Amino acid sequence: MKKEEIKLKLNVVGKNIIRVDGLSKVTGRAVYPQDIYMDNMLYGKTLRSDKPHANIKVDISEGEKVEGVVKILTAKDVPGHNYHGVLFKDHEVLCETRVRRIGDPIAFIVAETEEAAEEAMDKINVEYEELDGVFDPIEAMKKGAPKVHEDGNIVYHYKIRKGNVEDAFKECDVIAETEYKTHMVEHAFLQPEAGIAYVDDDGMIIVVASTQYPHFDQLEVAEAMGIPTEKVRIINPAVGGAFGGREDITLQIHLAMAAKATGRPVKCTYSREESFVAHCKRHPMVMKCKTGADKNGKLLAMEAEIVGDTGAYASWAINVLRKAGVHITGPYEIPNVKVDSYAVYTNNPFAGAMRGFGATQVPIAHEQQMDILAEKLDMDPMTIRMKNMFKLGSETATGQILEESVPLDRCIQEVEKVMNFTQGKKGGERE
Repeated sequence: MKKEEIKLKLNVVGKNIIRVDGLSKVTGRAVYPQDIYMDNMLYGKTLRSDKPHANIKVDISEGEKVEGVVKILTAKDVPGHNYHGVLFKDHEVLCETRVRRIGDPIAFIVAETEEAAEEAMDKINVEYEELDGVFDPIEAMKKGAPKVHEDGNIVYHYKIRKGNVEDAFKECDVIAETEYKTHMVEHAFLQPEAGIAYVDDDGMIIVVASTQYPHFDQLEVAEAMGIPTEKVRIINPAVGGAFGGREDITLQIHLAMAAKATGRPVKCTYSREESFVAHCKRHPMVMKCKTGADKNGKLLAMEAEIVGDTGAYASWAINVLRKAGVHITGPYEIPNVKVDSYAVYTNNPFAGAMRGFGATQVPIAHEQQMDILAEKLDMDPMTIRMKNMFKLGSETATGQILEESVPLDRCIQEVEKVMNFTQGKKGGERE
Protein backbone atom coordinates (compact mmCIF):
# COMPACT_ATOMS: atom_id res chain seq x y z
CA MET A 1 0.00 0.00 0.00
CA LYS A 2 1.34 3.42 -0.95
CA LYS A 3 1.90 6.14 1.66
CA GLU A 4 -0.74 8.31 -0.04
CA GLU A 5 -3.33 5.55 0.39
CA ILE A 6 -2.41 5.09 4.07
CA LYS A 7 -2.77 8.80 4.73
CA LEU A 8 -6.30 8.83 3.31
CA LYS A 9 -7.35 6.17 5.81
CA LEU A 10 -6.22 8.08 8.91
CA ASN A 11 -9.15 9.11 11.07
CA VAL A 12 -7.30 11.02 13.80
CA VAL A 13 -3.79 12.04 12.72
CA GLY A 14 -3.83 15.51 11.19
CA LYS A 15 -7.41 16.16 12.18
CA ASN A 16 -9.00 18.36 14.85
CA ILE A 17 -10.73 15.76 16.98
CA ILE A 18 -13.11 16.73 19.78
CA ARG A 19 -12.01 15.24 23.10
CA VAL A 20 -14.63 12.90 24.47
CA ASP A 21 -14.11 14.21 28.02
CA GLY A 22 -13.59 17.85 27.11
CA LEU A 23 -17.13 19.13 27.55
CA SER A 24 -17.67 17.50 30.94
CA LYS A 25 -14.42 18.91 32.27
CA VAL A 26 -14.88 22.50 31.14
CA THR A 27 -18.50 22.56 32.38
CA GLY A 28 -17.62 21.04 35.76
CA ARG A 29 -19.70 17.92 35.21
CA ALA A 30 -16.76 15.49 35.25
CA VAL A 31 -16.75 13.26 38.33
CA TYR A 32 -13.48 13.14 40.24
CA PRO A 33 -12.91 10.87 43.26
CA GLN A 34 -13.45 13.64 45.81
CA ASP A 35 -16.88 14.28 44.25
CA ILE A 36 -18.10 10.81 45.22
CA TYR A 37 -20.11 10.24 48.41
CA MET A 38 -21.72 7.01 49.58
CA ASP A 39 -24.20 6.18 52.31
CA ASN A 40 -22.70 5.16 55.65
CA MET A 41 -19.31 6.40 54.50
CA LEU A 42 -16.23 6.70 56.73
CA TYR A 43 -13.19 8.96 56.32
CA GLY A 44 -9.53 8.02 56.27
CA LYS A 45 -6.37 9.92 57.17
CA THR A 46 -2.75 8.83 56.89
CA LEU A 47 -0.23 9.37 59.67
CA ARG A 48 3.16 9.96 58.05
CA SER A 49 6.72 10.09 59.24
CA ASP A 50 8.23 13.48 60.01
CA LYS A 51 11.74 11.98 60.16
CA PRO A 52 13.77 10.98 57.12
CA HIS A 53 15.42 7.90 58.61
CA ALA A 54 14.53 6.23 61.90
CA ASN A 55 13.50 3.09 63.69
CA ILE A 56 9.95 3.44 64.98
CA LYS A 57 7.61 2.12 67.65
CA VAL A 58 3.94 2.98 67.27
CA ASP A 59 1.34 3.24 70.04
CA ILE A 60 -2.19 3.82 68.76
CA SER A 61 -4.01 3.34 72.08
CA GLU A 62 -4.75 7.03 72.72
CA GLY A 63 -5.89 7.56 69.17
CA GLU A 64 -8.34 4.68 69.43
CA LYS A 65 -10.04 6.43 72.37
CA VAL A 66 -11.08 9.44 70.28
CA GLU A 67 -14.82 9.59 69.80
CA GLY A 68 -15.79 8.70 66.26
CA VAL A 69 -12.71 6.60 65.52
CA VAL A 70 -13.70 3.25 64.05
CA LYS A 71 -10.35 1.65 63.25
CA ILE A 72 -6.65 2.51 63.17
CA LEU A 73 -4.66 0.34 60.79
CA THR A 74 -0.94 -0.33 61.20
CA ALA A 75 1.51 -2.74 59.59
CA LYS A 76 0.16 -5.68 61.62
CA ASP A 77 -3.22 -5.19 59.94
CA VAL A 78 -1.96 -5.71 56.39
CA PRO A 79 -3.63 -9.04 55.53
CA GLY A 80 -1.27 -10.02 52.70
CA HIS A 81 2.16 -8.72 51.74
CA ASN A 82 3.25 -5.50 53.41
CA TYR A 83 4.94 -4.18 50.30
CA HIS A 84 4.41 -2.58 46.92
CA GLY A 85 6.40 -0.95 44.14
CA VAL A 86 6.22 -0.76 40.35
CA LEU A 87 9.56 -2.53 39.73
CA PHE A 88 11.04 -3.36 43.13
CA LYS A 89 8.75 -4.11 46.07
CA ASP A 90 10.71 -1.75 48.30
CA HIS A 91 7.82 0.32 49.74
CA GLU A 92 5.92 -0.86 52.80
CA VAL A 93 2.14 -0.44 52.76
CA LEU A 94 2.44 0.83 56.34
CA CYS A 95 5.90 1.07 57.86
CA GLU A 96 6.44 -1.50 60.59
CA THR A 97 9.78 -0.81 62.27
CA ARG A 98 11.59 1.74 60.10
CA VAL A 99 10.95 4.85 58.02
CA ARG A 100 13.22 5.93 55.18
CA ARG A 101 11.89 9.36 54.17
CA ILE A 102 9.71 12.17 55.42
CA GLY A 103 6.16 11.19 54.44
CA ASP A 104 6.42 7.43 54.86
CA PRO A 105 2.95 6.07 55.87
CA ILE A 106 2.82 4.68 59.41
CA ALA A 107 -0.89 4.34 60.24
CA PHE A 108 -4.25 4.84 58.54
CA ILE A 109 -7.03 6.23 60.73
CA VAL A 110 -10.66 5.52 59.85
CA ALA A 111 -13.36 7.58 61.54
CA GLU A 112 -16.92 8.85 61.25
CA THR A 113 -15.66 12.33 60.37
CA GLU A 114 -12.49 13.86 59.00
CA GLU A 115 -12.17 15.92 62.17
CA ALA A 116 -12.20 12.80 64.37
CA ALA A 117 -9.56 11.16 62.14
CA GLU A 118 -7.32 14.23 62.41
CA GLU A 119 -7.72 14.37 66.18
CA ALA A 120 -6.80 10.71 66.49
CA MET A 121 -3.80 11.20 64.23
CA ASP A 122 -2.47 13.83 66.65
CA LYS A 123 -2.84 11.42 69.58
CA ILE A 124 -0.97 8.49 68.08
CA ASN A 125 2.45 8.21 69.66
CA VAL A 126 5.35 7.41 67.34
CA GLU A 127 8.66 6.85 69.10
CA TYR A 128 11.52 7.64 66.72
CA GLU A 129 15.07 6.36 67.08
CA GLU A 130 16.72 8.56 64.50
CA LEU A 131 19.33 6.98 62.23
CA ASP A 132 22.05 8.58 60.14
CA GLY A 133 20.67 9.52 56.77
CA VAL A 134 22.21 10.18 53.39
CA PHE A 135 20.86 13.00 51.23
CA ASP A 136 23.49 13.37 48.50
CA PRO A 137 23.53 10.59 45.86
CA ILE A 138 27.29 10.98 45.33
CA GLU A 139 27.87 10.45 49.05
CA ALA A 140 25.39 7.58 49.07
CA MET A 141 27.55 5.69 46.56
CA LYS A 142 30.59 5.78 48.80
CA LYS A 143 31.68 2.86 50.94
CA GLY A 144 30.49 3.31 54.51
CA ALA A 145 27.54 5.57 53.63
CA PRO A 146 24.35 4.93 55.63
CA LYS A 147 22.29 2.27 53.86
CA VAL A 148 18.77 3.20 52.88
CA HIS A 149 18.00 -0.45 52.09
CA GLU A 150 20.01 -3.44 53.21
CA ASP A 151 21.23 -4.43 49.74
CA GLY A 152 23.08 -1.13 49.28
CA ASN A 153 22.38 2.26 47.79
CA ILE A 154 23.20 1.67 44.13
CA VAL A 155 19.95 0.51 42.58
CA TYR A 156 21.13 0.27 38.99
CA HIS A 157 24.18 0.83 36.77
CA TYR A 158 23.75 1.27 33.02
CA LYS A 159 26.72 1.26 30.64
CA ILE A 160 27.38 2.27 27.04
CA ARG A 161 30.71 1.45 25.41
CA LYS A 162 31.30 2.38 21.78
CA GLY A 163 34.71 2.77 20.15
CA ASN A 164 37.68 3.98 22.18
CA VAL A 165 37.15 7.31 23.95
CA GLU A 166 40.70 7.52 25.34
CA ASP A 167 42.31 7.37 21.91
CA ALA A 168 39.63 9.61 20.39
CA PHE A 169 40.16 12.41 22.92
CA LYS A 170 43.83 12.52 21.92
CA GLU A 171 42.70 13.44 18.41
CA CYS A 172 40.38 16.24 19.56
CA ASP A 173 41.26 19.88 18.92
CA VAL A 174 38.74 21.16 21.48
CA ILE A 175 37.25 19.55 24.58
CA ALA A 176 34.38 20.64 26.81
CA GLU A 177 34.39 19.13 30.29
CA THR A 178 31.69 20.29 32.71
CA GLU A 179 29.42 19.10 35.53
CA TYR A 180 25.69 19.80 35.37
CA LYS A 181 22.97 19.40 37.95
CA THR A 182 19.20 19.26 37.69
CA HIS A 183 16.87 19.52 40.65
CA MET A 184 13.86 17.61 41.94
CA VAL A 185 10.57 18.66 40.33
CA GLU A 186 7.02 18.30 41.68
CA HIS A 187 4.21 17.37 39.27
CA ALA A 188 1.76 19.80 40.91
CA PHE A 189 -1.24 18.32 39.13
CA LEU A 190 -4.50 20.15 39.81
CA GLN A 191 -6.30 17.30 41.59
CA PRO A 192 -4.61 15.99 44.76
CA GLU A 193 -4.91 12.27 45.38
CA ALA A 194 -8.36 11.11 46.44
CA GLY A 195 -10.32 7.87 46.42
CA ILE A 196 -13.06 5.77 47.91
CA ALA A 197 -13.25 2.01 48.46
CA TYR A 198 -16.01 -0.39 49.40
CA VAL A 199 -16.84 -4.10 49.38
CA ASP A 200 -19.74 -5.09 47.13
CA ASP A 201 -22.36 -7.78 47.79
CA ASP A 202 -20.20 -10.42 46.13
CA GLY A 203 -17.23 -9.67 48.39
CA MET A 204 -15.25 -7.88 45.70
CA ILE A 205 -13.13 -4.94 46.84
CA ILE A 206 -13.85 -1.88 44.72
CA VAL A 207 -11.34 0.98 44.72
CA VAL A 208 -12.25 4.21 42.94
CA ALA A 209 -9.18 6.40 42.43
CA SER A 210 -7.61 8.52 39.71
CA THR A 211 -4.64 6.52 38.50
CA GLN A 212 -2.43 5.97 35.48
CA TYR A 213 -2.11 2.20 35.92
CA PRO A 214 -5.36 0.57 37.06
CA HIS A 215 -4.01 -2.86 36.11
CA PHE A 216 -0.91 -2.32 38.30
CA ASP A 217 -3.11 -1.03 41.10
CA GLN A 218 -5.28 -4.13 40.90
CA LEU A 219 -2.25 -6.39 41.25
CA GLU A 220 -0.71 -4.42 44.12
CA VAL A 221 -3.97 -4.14 46.04
CA ALA A 222 -4.54 -7.89 45.63
CA GLU A 223 -1.03 -8.76 46.83
CA ALA A 224 -1.36 -6.55 49.91
CA MET A 225 -4.84 -7.90 50.67
CA GLY A 226 -3.75 -11.49 50.12
CA ILE A 227 -6.54 -12.20 47.64
CA PRO A 228 -6.76 -13.09 43.93
CA THR A 229 -6.69 -10.20 41.46
CA GLU A 230 -10.17 -11.10 40.25
CA LYS A 231 -11.48 -10.12 43.70
CA VAL A 232 -10.24 -6.53 43.20
CA ARG A 233 -11.76 -3.99 40.85
CA ILE A 234 -10.18 -0.60 40.16
CA ILE A 235 -12.45 2.13 38.80
CA ASN A 236 -10.70 5.09 37.23
CA PRO A 237 -12.88 8.25 37.23
CA ALA A 238 -11.80 11.61 35.79
CA VAL A 239 -8.11 12.30 36.33
CA GLY A 240 -7.12 15.84 37.26
CA GLY A 241 -3.61 15.64 35.81
CA ALA A 242 -0.87 13.12 36.49
CA PHE A 243 2.25 13.50 34.31
CA GLY A 244 3.72 10.32 35.85
CA GLY A 245 2.91 11.18 39.45
CA ARG A 246 0.04 8.69 39.66
CA GLU A 247 1.99 5.67 38.44
CA ASP A 248 2.92 4.63 42.00
CA ILE A 249 0.38 3.54 44.63
CA THR A 250 -0.55 6.16 47.23
CA LEU A 251 -3.89 5.63 49.00
CA GLN A 252 -5.35 2.69 47.04
CA ILE A 253 -4.17 -0.10 49.35
CA HIS A 254 -4.98 1.86 52.51
CA LEU A 255 -8.55 2.38 51.31
CA ALA A 256 -8.96 -1.27 50.37
CA MET A 257 -7.74 -2.40 53.79
CA ALA A 258 -10.04 0.06 55.56
CA ALA A 259 -13.13 -0.94 53.58
CA LYS A 260 -12.47 -4.63 54.24
CA ALA A 261 -11.74 -4.10 57.94
CA THR A 262 -14.81 -1.93 58.63
CA GLY A 263 -17.33 -3.31 56.14
CA ARG A 264 -18.19 0.26 55.15
CA PRO A 265 -17.18 2.61 52.32
CA VAL A 266 -14.09 4.64 53.18
CA LYS A 267 -13.04 7.86 51.50
CA CYS A 268 -9.76 9.76 51.67
CA THR A 269 -8.74 13.06 50.11
CA TYR A 270 -5.20 14.40 50.39
CA SER A 271 -4.44 18.03 51.07
CA ARG A 272 -1.98 19.71 48.73
CA GLU A 273 0.68 19.43 51.43
CA GLU A 274 0.12 15.69 51.82
CA SER A 275 0.16 15.24 48.08
CA PHE A 276 3.59 16.84 47.97
CA VAL A 277 5.06 14.28 50.37
CA ALA A 278 3.05 11.27 49.19
CA HIS A 279 3.90 10.85 45.52
CA CYS A 280 7.13 10.65 43.52
CA LYS A 281 9.14 13.48 41.98
CA ARG A 282 11.34 13.95 38.90
CA HIS A 283 14.83 12.52 39.44
CA PRO A 284 17.51 15.09 40.32
CA MET A 285 20.67 14.28 38.37
CA VAL A 286 24.37 15.07 38.51
CA MET A 287 25.87 14.80 35.03
CA LYS A 288 29.60 14.95 34.33
CA CYS A 289 30.29 15.31 30.61
CA LYS A 290 33.45 15.41 28.54
CA THR A 291 32.91 16.03 24.83
CA GLY A 292 35.55 16.48 22.12
CA ALA A 293 35.56 17.65 18.51
CA ASP A 294 38.07 18.25 15.74
CA LYS A 295 38.90 21.69 14.33
CA ASN A 296 36.02 21.47 11.85
CA GLY A 297 33.50 20.91 14.63
CA LYS A 298 33.00 17.20 14.02
CA LEU A 299 32.33 15.34 17.27
CA LEU A 300 34.82 12.57 17.99
CA ALA A 301 34.21 11.46 21.56
CA MET A 302 32.00 11.77 24.60
CA GLU A 303 32.40 10.42 28.12
CA ALA A 304 29.59 10.89 30.65
CA GLU A 305 28.70 9.89 34.18
CA ILE A 306 25.11 10.37 35.36
CA VAL A 307 24.03 9.92 38.97
CA GLY A 308 20.29 10.00 39.55
CA ASP A 309 18.85 10.46 43.04
CA THR A 310 15.86 8.10 43.27
CA GLY A 311 15.24 8.96 46.92
CA ALA A 312 14.07 6.34 49.38
CA TYR A 313 12.39 4.05 46.82
CA ALA A 314 13.23 2.83 43.35
CA SER A 315 9.94 3.35 41.50
CA TRP A 316 10.92 3.62 37.80
CA ALA A 317 14.60 4.42 38.47
CA ILE A 318 15.90 1.66 36.19
CA ASN A 319 13.93 2.94 33.21
CA VAL A 320 14.68 6.60 33.95
CA LEU A 321 18.45 6.21 34.34
CA ARG A 322 18.70 3.86 31.39
CA LYS A 323 16.97 6.41 29.17
CA ALA A 324 19.15 9.19 30.58
CA GLY A 325 22.20 7.14 29.63
CA VAL A 326 20.88 6.53 26.13
CA HIS A 327 20.02 10.19 25.52
CA ILE A 328 23.03 11.91 27.12
CA THR A 329 24.76 11.94 23.71
CA GLY A 330 21.90 14.03 22.34
CA PRO A 331 20.69 13.79 18.73
CA TYR A 332 24.26 13.68 17.47
CA GLU A 333 26.58 11.21 15.77
CA ILE A 334 29.49 10.47 18.09
CA PRO A 335 31.75 7.56 17.06
CA ASN A 336 33.36 7.02 20.47
CA VAL A 337 31.19 6.97 23.59
CA LYS A 338 31.53 5.88 27.20
CA VAL A 339 28.55 6.32 29.52
CA ASP A 340 27.98 5.22 33.11
CA SER A 341 24.52 5.97 34.50
CA TYR A 342 23.57 5.20 38.12
CA ALA A 343 20.32 5.19 40.07
CA VAL A 344 21.01 5.71 43.77
CA TYR A 345 18.94 5.45 46.95
CA THR A 346 18.97 8.37 49.42
CA ASN A 347 16.66 9.41 52.26
CA ASN A 348 15.15 12.13 50.11
CA PRO A 349 11.59 12.07 48.73
CA PHE A 350 11.39 9.26 46.25
CA ALA A 351 11.60 9.94 42.52
CA GLY A 352 9.80 8.15 39.74
CA ALA A 353 7.95 8.84 36.52
CA MET A 354 7.62 12.38 35.24
CA ARG A 355 7.16 13.34 31.60
CA GLY A 356 10.14 12.25 29.57
CA PHE A 357 11.61 9.47 31.75
CA GLY A 358 15.20 10.72 31.98
CA ALA A 359 15.27 12.27 28.51
CA THR A 360 14.27 15.68 29.92
CA GLN A 361 17.24 16.21 32.23
CA VAL A 362 20.13 15.35 29.91
CA PRO A 363 19.62 18.03 27.20
CA ILE A 364 20.73 20.58 29.78
CA ALA A 365 24.10 18.85 29.59
CA HIS A 366 24.52 17.79 25.97
CA GLU A 367 23.24 21.05 24.48
CA GLN A 368 25.44 23.19 26.73
CA GLN A 369 28.38 21.01 25.70
CA MET A 370 27.65 21.81 22.05
CA ASP A 371 27.54 25.54 22.80
CA ILE A 372 30.85 25.40 24.66
CA LEU A 373 32.52 23.56 21.76
CA ALA A 374 31.08 26.04 19.25
CA GLU A 375 32.41 28.95 21.28
CA LYS A 376 35.86 27.39 21.51
CA LEU A 377 35.88 26.88 17.74
CA ASP A 378 34.44 30.35 17.07
CA MET A 379 31.65 28.55 15.23
CA ASP A 380 27.96 29.34 14.95
CA PRO A 381 26.04 27.10 17.40
CA MET A 382 23.64 26.05 14.66
CA THR A 383 26.46 25.15 12.31
CA ILE A 384 28.08 22.73 14.76
CA ARG A 385 24.72 21.07 15.31
CA MET A 386 24.04 20.73 11.58
CA LYS A 387 27.46 19.09 11.15
CA ASN A 388 26.74 16.41 13.76
CA MET A 389 23.00 15.82 13.94
CA PHE A 390 21.33 12.51 13.30
CA LYS A 391 20.23 11.85 9.73
CA LEU A 392 18.57 8.92 8.03
CA GLY A 393 21.04 6.06 8.32
CA SER A 394 22.85 7.47 11.36
CA GLU A 395 24.05 5.09 14.06
CA THR A 396 23.35 5.99 17.68
CA ALA A 397 25.67 5.34 20.61
CA THR A 398 23.78 2.11 21.31
CA GLY A 399 24.19 0.86 17.75
CA GLN A 400 20.69 1.63 16.50
CA ILE A 401 20.44 2.57 12.81
CA LEU A 402 17.88 5.34 12.31
CA GLU A 403 15.65 4.47 9.38
CA GLU A 404 12.80 6.97 9.81
CA SER A 405 11.54 10.01 11.73
CA VAL A 406 14.77 12.02 11.81
CA PRO A 407 13.57 15.59 11.09
CA LEU A 408 16.02 17.59 13.21
CA ASP A 409 17.66 19.34 10.26
CA ARG A 410 14.31 20.73 9.11
CA CYS A 411 13.48 21.76 12.68
CA ILE A 412 16.73 23.71 13.09
CA GLN A 413 16.33 25.34 9.69
CA GLU A 414 12.86 26.58 10.61
CA VAL A 415 14.10 27.89 13.97
CA GLU A 416 16.94 29.66 12.18
CA LYS A 417 14.52 31.33 9.78
CA VAL A 418 12.53 32.74 12.67
CA MET A 419 15.68 33.86 14.50
CA ASN A 420 17.05 35.56 11.42
CA PHE A 421 13.71 37.23 10.75
CA THR A 422 13.53 38.67 14.27
CA GLN A 423 17.09 39.91 13.91
CA GLY A 424 16.37 41.58 10.57
CA LYS A 425 18.34 39.10 8.45
CA LYS A 426 17.32 37.23 5.33
CA GLY A 427 15.68 33.92 6.24
CA GLY A 428 17.99 30.94 6.05
CA GLU A 429 21.26 32.88 5.76
CA ARG A 430 23.86 31.77 8.30
CA GLU A 431 26.66 34.15 9.14
